Amino acid sequence: MRVTKEKAAHNREEILTSAARLFREEGIGATGVDSIAADAGLTHGGLYSQFGSKQEIVAEAIRFALAKSKRAWQRAAQGKPEKKALSDIVTYYLSRAHRDSRGRGCPVAALSCDIAREPTAVRQAFTSGLRDALEFVAGLMPEDKASRRDDDAIAAFACMVGAVILARAVNDEALSRRILKSAARRVERDAIERRSIRRRFRAKSRTSPG
Repeated sequence: MRVTKEKAAHNREEILTSAARLFREEGIGATGVDSIAADAGLTHGGLYSQFGSKQEIVAEAIRFALAKSKRAWQRAAQGKPEKKALSDIVTYYLSRAHRDSRGRGCPVAALSCDIAREPTAVRQAFTSGLRDALEFVAGLMPEDKASRRDDDAIAAFACMVGAVILARAVNDEALSRRILKSAARRVERDAIERRSIRRRFRAKSRTSPG
């Protein structure tokens, strides 16, 4: 029986949703095609009618998960000043709720170490999605100069991702919480300091003769 285009599109999304979650929970290497198909409610053949190889599934699942994370950030920031949007994103990202929801959390924190061992096509998908995420974070940074916003976004996001990875890795709950809180304070403090510097610079520029 022929599958309609709508059903095929639905099946594809179910595969990517299951794959993205299982990869984050179990790791890419430990997740087999059969387990993805079963989780998506499809047969092995049904999965391969959509994707030609596991590598293709991995690359597409990475793109799918990163795009979904970016959309969540966009919704969280919608209608808010940059300062509030950045604070809300940092607060959630470095929360226990995010730490404990590996399968539905940020794919960068869950999969960066796995991605480093993957073939070029998978790393390219990850790199493209990461660039999009960094571009979004850069738009919330207080600096006026684009290159500085980009650098600040990289530094802030690297701190956030590293903190989540470490907080998940340790088996000491108090230390785990401290890692998250310390990183959140650092990112927030750096943003406050940059805003203060920008305000002083603008005030000085307005009062300077010339």
